[in-house]
Amino acid sequence: MNETASKVSPPTPASGQGATGQSPLATGLIAGFAAVTLAIHLITAAITPYGIHRDAFLYLAMGHHLRFWRMDFPPAIGVLANVSTALFGHSLFGVRFLPAIAGTLIIALTGLMARELGGGRLAQGLSMGAVLSCPLFLRTATLFQPVVFDQLWWTLGFYALIKIAQAPRSRWWLLLGAAEGLGLLTKFSIGFFALGVLLGILLWRERAVLGTRWPYLAVLTALVIGSASIVGQVRLGFPVVIWMHDLQVHQLYRLTYGDFLFGQALQLGPALVLAGAGLVFLLRAEAMRPYRVVGWTCLGAFMLLMLLHGKAYYIGPIYPALLAAGAVGLESLAVAPRRIVLGFLIPILIVWGIAVLPFGVPILPPAPMARYAAAVGIKAAVTTNSGTQLALPQDYADMLGWKEQVAAVARAWKQLPAAQRAQTMLIARNYGEAGALEFYGPQYGLRQRILMPDNYLLWPPPTNGTCNVVVTIGIPVRDLARGFRSVRLVETYDNPWRVNEERHVPICVASSPFRNLIYEAWPRLKR
Repeated sequence: MNETASKVSPPTPASGQGATGQSPLATGLIAGFAAVTLAIHLITAAITPYGIHRDAFLYLAMGHHLRFWRMDFPPAIGVLANVSTALFGHSLFGVRFLPAIAGTLIIALTGLMARELGGGRLAQGLSMGAVLSCPLFLRTATLFQPVVFDQLWWTLGFYALIKIAQAPRSRWWLLLGAAEGLGLLTKFSIGFFALGVLLGILLWRERAVLGTRWPYLAVLTALVIGSASIVGQVRLGFPVVIWMHDLQVHQLYRLTYGDFLFGQALQLGPALVLAGAGLVFLLRAEAMRPYRVVGWTCLGAFMLLMLLHGKAYYIGPIYPALLAAGAVGLESLAVAPRRIVLGFLIPILIVWGIAVLPFGVPILPPAPMARYAAAVGIKAAVTTNSGTQLALPQDYADMLGWKEQVAAVARAWKQLPAAQRAQTMLIARNYGEAGALEFYGPQYGLRQRILMPDNYLLWPPPTNGTCNVVVTIGIPVRDLARGFRSVRLVETYDNPWRVNEERHVPICVASSPFRNLIYEAWPRLKR
């Protein structure tokens, strides 16, 4: 079968489609939704009462210490950190800008997928509005983390899969491979998308395409683009295994299937109904028969993550495609039932989107946000990864106090005699504290070497293994006394809105070591 003959015609045109069966592209509508999405995030970045998220400090540090072919984490986030710093310097706006762009592109791709599935202006607008109403996609686009970029690459992959469904033997396989390769450079969870695609193809009526060169060119493209992540894991002894073990032991073990399913409702709200309808439409509707591969891919990835006790947001990237399909299915209904459904759905989406906006973007200061969260009463929204409950969502709590904490460290350092300051090293307990010191430290005159136990790649121990004078943050006095003769608690920094482990943070000065305690703190990753 040649390439032209293998092309699949789009579904029967809905109202407003062109004579060829391909829906007109609602360019103005897509541009409008994209502009609104970008404006929400950029305005939030300009007026937010919150600072940089603790995870962002880690990724900014990865950019500062970037070794593209020797990172224990997919290195794309480090590259993006350097792009952000080059464009905007060390600013909150710069940290928020690239995630906002990624979130905007997800919205635009959702409208494009609705159009490729045969949807007209109604389907394109409804699908984008549904994504915009979800706190899941709003929240991730405010955070400089791999999550929003992972969502973007999955969404691009689904767009490519839809184009492949229209022409199984075509160069769109290369776009699918590129999306998976970029995903591999960003977050290893792209593997669940790849497994879902494999399952979808095996259950697809066009699975004979596996006998052609195109799927294997896609795999090769993915491996070439994502090779830095693979090489880094091989060179460092597969640290991803340690992460997965730690994640399972400390967080995932307590998650149930019910938690996973309830999480879908919490992060999507009423849009979940539209997404569910989209899955049914893809798998059951005759008009969607060519696109069964998309439905099976979504279902396969969903089941894999649920069975492995993944967090609810891990499966978030399937929803732009499902919402696009659901909107197309709704548009294909007869006029009377379509008007009835839209008469209920659109107002509910609007009200929900406005009601949960403070959970999606950090615009309310801590005290009003705490009161709002308490009034809404959704405990899962303020439950941490370890299962404890806060007054604020954990992401918001993790955006507070970092600059002030660095200022407290600087005060302790400035109390030292001038002769000692230049030789003093800074030791942090965790990556949030170390990354904040690296980011804000120069503003306070702190240009000392930063150390953090258990991290050889970003904050390794000194070569000679000795530190005569150190200023520490987060390490209790009793622990320091095991290796230093002189330990002085200078200050205890606190912020009542932070997570429990970042409350009552001790800031100490230690000197006169009698034991090589510093070097001993890095044993696991050294092995």
